[in-house]
Amino acid sequence: MGIHGLAKLIADVAPGAIRENDIKSYFGRKVAVDASMSIYQFLIAVRQGGDVLQNEEGEATSHLVGMFYRTIRMVENGIKPVYVFDGKPPQLKSGELARRGERRAEAERQLQRAQEAGAEQEAEKFAKRLVKVTERHGEECRRLLRLMGIPYLEAPGEAEASCAALVKAGKVYAAATEDMDCLTFGSPVLMRHLTASEAKKLPIQEFRLGRVLQELGLTQEQFVDLCILLGSDYCESIRGIGPKRAVDLIRQHKSIEEIVRRLDPSKYPVPDDWPHKEAQRLFLEPDVLDPDAVELRWGEPDEEGLVRFMCGEKQFNEERVRGGVRRLSKSRRGSTQGRLDDFFKVTGCLTSAKRKGPEPKGAVKKKAKLKKGK
Repeated sequence: MGIHGLAKLIADVAPGAIRENDIKSYFGRKVAVDASMSIYQFLIAVRQGGDVLQNEEGEATSHLVGMFYRTIRMVENGIKPVYVFDGKPPQLKSGELARRGERRAEAERQLQRAQEAGAEQEAEKFAKRLVKVTERHGEECRRLLRLMGIPYLEAPGEAEASCAALVKAGKVYAAATEDMDCLTFGSPVLMRHLTASEAKKLPIQEFRLGRVLQELGLTQEQFVDLCILLGSDYCESIRGIGPKRAVDLIRQHKSIEEIVRRLDPSKYPVPDDWPHKEAQRLFLEPDVLDPDAVELRWGEPDEEGLVRFMCGEKQFNEERVRGGVRRLSKSRRGSTQGRLDDFFKVTGCLTSAKRKGPEPKGAVKKKAKLKKGK
């Protein structure tokens, strides 16, 4: 889904659903962080002379720099993060993954032209489009988190769906990601810009799903249909239907099925074999970890283990790494320890109470693979 498209639509149509806060406002909150989205951000943002940071062997280290220091920043501000990693993508997403591959191939061609022409800004723009989060990036970040004492979870499917499940179950206060799909998966609270660079001075945007639905005048099912009309990872949008038109159509006809039945195909051609029903199912009944099986624990950082990994293997500056470990330990054991223990609970969240009633029909749960910090 177009991240900026849905965010802008909500800002225009349901502005009361968005709050802007400083990171200090989240003292005492547990937050589920979309790991893959964060790693991608780090690879894009933590660069040197337009290139991803590398060690002497030519291995990228930008993701480790970002994961290490921005996680420390969260903990210093009283936030307890738990990272959630993607599992196997649903089959319906294969088309989107193929399209991303095509866009990367085109970006590579454009990059070569820009480099030959000496257009540095254009070259950097296309270089960023070639960035891809690999399994190696994920494995290294999981190792780093274990050594830092920060828990992580491995989702059976999409990470943002399991982040949403954790928020709905009251295990965490919010899901932190730049992917607006998290609202479509039903997360009551979504935080954007949490893992952004401190230098950018971006306020954290907090989206409240209940308020979004209220101001749009839609049910969650209708909101899912709206997001499908806007274009998702699971199926393309209908040509000619923009955000405002999509909202008007959902409000008028209440469902995608009724909209498709009434559309003039000469003006709004519906793609052949449009899999909107499967997309609905994937958003409303996603394959998620079982929140009841999750026990979140934060541990002490392993300083010597971090030095061996970050400095011995990845050639980071030892003084800086040890300084980061001291910051992390101080946040856990320093003068504010009592307050941290008291406040590291989900508080003030509409979903903090145990949800009552049956699970949504057809919801699929799987046991979480929880890795505890040492």
